[in-house]
Amino acid sequence: MQLRNKVVIITGASSGIGAAAAALFAEEGAKLVLGGRSQDRLDRVVEDIRARCREAEALAGDVQDEDYAKALVETALARYGRLDIGFNNAGALGAVGDVTSLAAEDWRVTLETNLVSAFYAAKHQVPPMRTQGRGALLFTSSFVGQGIGFPGLSAYGASKAGLVGLVQCLAVELGESGIRVNALLPGGTKTPMAGDFSDDPAAAEGIAQMHALKRMAEPEEIAKAALFLVSDAASFVTGSTMLADGGNSICKT
Repeated sequence: MQLRNKVVIITGASSGIGAAAAALFAEEGAKLVLGGRSQDRLDRVVEDIRARCREAEALAGDVQDEDYAKALVETALARYGRLDIGFNNAGALGAVGDVTSLAAEDWRVTLETNLVSAFYAAKHQVPPMRTQGRGALLFTSSFVGQGIGFPGLSAYGASKAGLVGLVQCLAVELGESGIRVNALLPGGTKTPMAGDFSDDPAAAEGIAQMHALKRMAEPEEIAKAALFLVSDAASFVTGSTMLADGGNSICKT
């Protein structure tokens, strides 16, 4: 059990990659605090985990709110007495459109959801890890903005590229405290964020063909990559941007 008795916060845990990670991390022995927008959906994830005799708590909120980032940490400390891992996975595609027509508010919301929220998470997750002398932070970035661009996704790409810069600086800043910091860059994944693409056979096939493996990922596959980065198997990995993108970033065919 790679995460036996580790206390883990996972955001974006009500569906997709976050929910898959919650299930996998629980099986690996973690004690979980799960965050997301929907209390009902989080409660269902928690019920499934508890049915397997594992420990989990849920707290709904908006990652754009710094008080919510603080509350997740306070919940972990109150319930379990420590915090070992933060998997800061919550994010959004945001508004799609040409940069000349994109509303300033839409740009702001996308960056606050994907990037500013990561700052809030680190700000509040780091102190208990520093006290313990070890910990791991993981942020879900994207291949978009990291060597690949798509028209209409300037806000999304900028926010995800910003995450990589944040991760690299935090890794250097926190290394002496025994805290590792990494970014996970998934490819196309069958999640609610994929929206209508995964329901439209033609669109789904088009996305699949962007990948060297010629398919989209299952959320559980990305969760396994996340497990590696937060576990002791990656004890000498920090400041990395690990691609789990099915070869999307290298595929030109």
